[in-house]
Amino acid sequence: MTQPLLRPPTTLQPRPKANPTFSSSSISSQVIVETPQQSRPPSETRQSASPRPSSTPLPSDKINVALIRKVLCPQQTNIANDTWPIDELLPPLSSSNEVDLQLYTIIVIVVQVLVYSWYGQITSDEAFVEEVVRILAHCTRAVEGRLRKIDLESLLLDEIPGLVESHILAYRISHGSAWTSDLPNASRAVYHELNPHPAMSPVPDPSYETSITQQMKNEVDYRQLLVQAALAVLLPTEDLENVCLRTLVADVIAESILGKSIGGRVCEGWFVWTSITKLVEQVKALSKPRTTGKEIEVDTRSRLEKFGLLSERGDDMRPANDGRRSTFAEIFWRGLQYGYLTVIGIQFVLVGLFTASSEPPRSSWSKKAASVEAPVAQAIVAPAVTLRPLLDFKIFSLLSTILDLSFRMPWLSGSLALMQHHLVQSPLSLLRVGAVDRILDQYLHHLLVTHLNPSIIPPVLSTIRTTLFPRNALPPPAPDLPGPEQQIEIRRHCAETLCSLIPAILSRAAGLSRQQIVREVEEELDVWGDAYLNKHLAYQILELVIVRVLPELGEKGVKELMEARGVYT
Repeated sequence: MTQPLLRPPTTLQPRPKANPTFSSSSISSQVIVETPQQSRPPSETRQSASPRPSSTPLPSDKINVALIRKVLCPQQTNIANDTWPIDELLPPLSSSNEVDLQLYTIIVIVVQVLVYSWYGQITSDEAFVEEVVRILAHCTRAVEGRLRKIDLESLLLDEIPGLVESHILAYRISHGSAWTSDLPNASRAVYHELNPHPAMSPVPDPSYETSITQQMKNEVDYRQLLVQAALAVLLPTEDLENVCLRTLVADVIAESILGKSIGGRVCEGWFVWTSITKLVEQVKALSKPRTTGKEIEVDTRSRLEKFGLLSERGDDMRPANDGRRSTFAEIFWRGLQYGYLTVIGIQFVLVGLFTASSEPPRSSWSKKAASVEAPVAQAIVAPAVTLRPLLDFKIFSLLSTILDLSFRMPWLSGSLALMQHHLVQSPLSLLRVGAVDRILDQYLHHLLVTHLNPSIIPPVLSTIRTTLFPRNALPPPAPDLPGPEQQIEIRRHCAETLCSLIPAILSRAAGLSRQQIVREVEEELDVWGDAYLNKHLAYQILELVIVRVLPELGEKGVKELMEARGVYT
């Protein structure tokens, strides 16, 4: 009996990917004219993609590939050899196979844990999951095309840090008053007045259960409204007219993804502290050398010397002033090390300045990106955006606010602000080196272009996936979550980890002991201790990113967007 020829599934059959398009008007090395191909209507049949070489997955990715095949390609699980790679079995989510692998792993976890848990009890038909994957693929490709129209430098270094700074200042004001500590729930009410958000209204009061219920209902309605508005812009017209499919997809995104992440443990204080600790530990691991001198040192001692049966050679011949010599040698080598680091730093800055001066002006990237014609953004009328100097971005004021320089060292805060003003807006043109397209602005832009590139996206997505879904599953239930005492230990461990980054010479210069520094860092980490306040910031950042990617949402409501697409509800 002959076995029928196996072929990839026709429903989720991919198409050739476009050239990489993840770039912006400022963070890019070149402007790419090609755009991601649009998704076809569900009634049309896709043409199969020609075989293309794919990179060999890492050993850690093989488990994810097997999970994707098991859930999204069940008809391929009986094949002894992996005849077709993942990028040929499923529609592309982006222009990078590495990014697609991480995104599909997240989709598989959501589908397997949160969708099949109730959909599998209704029917065994897999058409709904295939439609969800196809719609998500269309939306991600459309979002990737729109990302080229965004000034990522301004979004990441100015607008989002501005929201974080407002969150910190509102927290300090709401918790700094003496009368708020005596009234229950007063600090939350003051914070909500200073930094309001419709999804977090009214302020939940334990003494009034109706306020808690109403706030949770407003939060659910806000997520649904936000997702429905995004789908009204991204979905094809045929899928947008399908009310049942649109509602199910919106529920999956709004509740299964956003509700379980932002509305769940992501905004909890202990989760934020744990994430900060892991991030600092990864940074420290990257900065440590792989081998030390002790590891490569050759042990020339004899067997008798190793087991203490014979005194080591030279011990009885050491002079009495060996301590003074070792101190002098330590000072000499320490000075030589600092001198070498200083020379390397000066060389790095000079080479960067010369390299940045030879590149096109920063404003030219914005003009080229604005002239690119993208089918996904033909209806977008982007307002004229005036470039701001990088030194004027909110990221610098955010660092000053986190360190509380205006209170701890007002002289230093004022000196830095005066220096920043003269570098950007000095009346003398010769001193205005930080203005747009000047040498310092070009140097900072060159550093961002060099270090912020699409290659960091797969590791970031992998970290987000492992944080939200440890071991590719849902987090532990509520009884396994840390209690109040454990949360205090997590906060203290996070403070100690952050303090480990501070050189000992700086702590000695400040005249503070390690315990005092840890105590002050713990007080600063209390800013992230309230999940209700953290949700304000999380929803504000989410709304900002969506409006920047989909500017239509800032001008029209969901009903108007639907009617503009010819869909009337």
